[in-house]
Amino acid sequence: MAAREPTTTVDPDFSSKDAAPMACKDARTRLGAAEVFWVSTVRPDGRPHVTPLIAVWLDDALFFATGESERKAKNLAWNSHCILTTACNGLAEGLDLVVEGDARRVTDDTFHHRDVHEGAAALVYELTPRKAFGFFRKGAEYSQNRWTF
Repeated sequence: MAAREPTTTVDPDFSSKDAAPMACKDARTRLGAAEVFWVSTVRPDGRPHVTPLIAVWLDDALFFATGESERKAKNLAWNSHCILTTACNGLAEGLDLVVEGDARRVTDDTFHHRDVHEGAAALVYELTPRKAFGFFRKGAEYSQNRWTF
């Protein structure tokens, strides 16, 4: 699948004076290399829920799995809006990414997954970005990028 090229902007209020827009390919590379993500969902009563998980960047989307009885699965059944984040956790240098979109349950056999601990089938979700943010910093240089798809 060909990558969708988003509109890229730099927020001047949160960026170095001469910060140039970051290429989306750099963000895609970081998403592909990330090992741990945090998923943010919303409970039916409006309270947020955040938890770490493993996700895979493939064909311009993030894929992740969860058990049917887990809180995030229940939240996504009620409200598909969610955010996946990954970060370097370094203050002086790095690229942190926030990906927003709707999680769509994948039901075909391409992504069949079994929970190795309980043996139960896991639900697989695909998050196609609607909007993404990249927070880049290197020494005194920093920029906040927004990609809109």
